[in-house]
Amino acid sequence: MLYLDACAATPPDARVLEQMLERQKRVWANPSSVHPAGIAAAELLERSRQRLLNCLGWPDGQVVFTSGGTEADNLAVLGLGRSMSPGRLLISPFEHPAVSAAASQLQLEGWQVEILPLTDHGQVDLNALEQLLEPPTQMVSIAWASSELGTLQPMHEIAERCAATGVPLHSDAVQVIGQLPLGRLAPMGPDLLSISAHKFQGPRGVGALVLKRDISLQPQLVGGGQEAGLRSGTQSPWLAAALVDALEQRESQQPQLALQLQILRDGLLNRLLCRSGISLSGSTDLDQRLPHHISLLLNNDKGEPVSGRQIVRALAERGVAISAGSACSSGQDQPSPSLLACGFSSREARSGIRISLGPWLKPQELDDLPGLLESIVSTSGAIGS
Repeated sequence: MLYLDACAATPPDARVLEQMLERQKRVWANPSSVHPAGIAAAELLERSRQRLLNCLGWPDGQVVFTSGGTEADNLAVLGLGRSMSPGRLLISPFEHPAVSAAASQLQLEGWQVEILPLTDHGQVDLNALEQLLEPPTQMVSIAWASSELGTLQPMHEIAERCAATGVPLHSDAVQVIGQLPLGRLAPMGPDLLSISAHKFQGPRGVGALVLKRDISLQPQLVGGGQEAGLRSGTQSPWLAAALVDALEQRESQQPQLALQLQILRDGLLNRLLCRSGISLSGSTDLDQRLPHHISLLLNNDKGEPVSGRQIVRALAERGVAISAGSACSSGQDQPSPSLLACGFSSREARSGIRISLGPWLKPQELDDLPGLLESIVSTSGAIGS
């Protein structure tokens, strides 16, 4: 299989898995226990917590280890929202379902949710944001990069505007952390940051919500009061350590890795755009996109939009793995909210696909993809009205 779906999940790095297995055999006790085995587990957990903060450049912050990005997003949006009286929450149209669904839940609890408009390049309209950062706005949640379009958001400018009005800012940074050098992201502007290990070749089932400063959150999982009372449940120290191992390993490869993937991406993109029926979606400024990300719109030989999901299935039958939009919602043949927000029609917004690359690929493996994609797209049936 030619695996081109890194934005959905990445193959775990063998060295990270080897370290994790060794720790699992050695430090397996409950970190809440006070005997020596439990204390050893707690020490590994706390060392991992501080290592993560140091990686992100927030040494005085707080880490809540979670089961992944979805739980981190839920804790941020619901935890923050339920710790204050209902007000207005601002989100973008390209949020992960974990954020948009949490926002919908807050709406049922009396919150007003407003979706921010985008510029033609798929970035949040900063003027609109500034105008909306007035009462009753009490919270903002904007993903650092669109999973579907790969567009990077002007997060520092967004954070400056939020800070000036005292409105806490959460960012789902799952698609960014591990893909860009952390030095390029620093100083990280959001007050709360969601990350997930399986996006940068770490293990499944572990993520984190990182808080830059002391922020009141209402826990969403209650019980034993672990993770400073914010996330009950017995922690997995070896998973937490593996998350940091994977991130540190990625960071040690930067900025060369991001440049390598960008060169690979640009070469493939140029060959794809030479083919009929294939056009770019999202920002045309490739420096404002994730370095490993390509998003395309597809038309058949009659110039009619074709189903992105249909193309994904056809490529899968030929041993190529890509996706149509977010992996957490790509099972639904609905227009992409991100593409609709960028001004595309309903039919066009169902014709998108995403190709995302990783360091496991060799350039020659991509040689046949443009021709294969063109041949499938050209003969595909049009999306119904």
